[in-house]
Amino acid sequence: MTGSRALSIGTRTLSHVAVWFYAALLLLPLYFLVVSSLKDNTEIYADGFGLPPKWRWENYVNAWNYVDLGHALFNSAYVTVLSEILIIVLAVPAAYGVARSRGWIGKLVERSLTLGFLIPGFAALVPTVLLAIGLGLFRTREFLILDYVAGAMPLSVILLAQYVRALPHELEESARVDGANRLQILWRIYLPLIMPALATVMLLNFINIWNEYLIALVIGGPSVDIRTAQVALPTLVTNQAAQFGLLTAGTVIVLIPVYLCYLALRKRMENALVSGALKG
Repeated sequence: MTGSRALSIGTRTLSHVAVWFYAALLLLPLYFLVVSSLKDNTEIYADGFGLPPKWRWENYVNAWNYVDLGHALFNSAYVTVLSEILIIVLAVPAAYGVARSRGWIGKLVERSLTLGFLIPGFAALVPTVLLAIGLGLFRTREFLILDYVAGAMPLSVILLAQYVRALPHELEESARVDGANRLQILWRIYLPLIMPALATVMLLNFINIWNEYLIALVIGGPSVDIRTAQVALPTLVTNQAAQFGLLTAGTVIVLIPVYLCYLALRKRMENALVSGALKG
């Protein structure tokens, strides 16, 4: 009994050490990014991980001003928020329909959506550009929104559909007995119950859309009026002759909305993970 208890304590201690070591590995690049944003090139090359001898807060001001980062952040927020709204409006009823369909059409739709995982975004770049030109939406934020929504739909629908399937059918049957139609069932019953899964989908889509670079560069272009933050950041290197303190400062600024989104959705996402583990 004593040996088993000692083994259990040793295993638990080893697990804690491994978790903290993994957390340190994740925090190390973030620490390097933050301290580098407060240095100049000479200080970064001399001691990359050391604290800055002089805290150069002007790097943040210069990074903000040199590439009009405020306007780029507004464009990124505009594209990301509207994309998220459209994804939710389209994916929730689609997931409900796929999950509750018992015929071959529902299976065909679901299998068609899974094919979306097999096509990388860059493989469809040329047809996407031709489509944007044909629609007269080339170099517009509106086409970026449409493209991001289309790209996010397969994963969003599949994840939400799996969560809807885990909910008991009796809820829907009871609501129908009370006279509720499908829209009321979806809005008043299923939507509150799938909020943890919806938070996970929203967070994943936010990260993917906010950090997307290739489509934003090709479709939106480098124009200051419509370029996103990810397109604006690299111009700090070309405009300021590779001042890495400015580049890392701009990167920290662009990362802040991602962390804020994670903090806002963290608890609901964790509830979805715990719920999935318990059901498994």
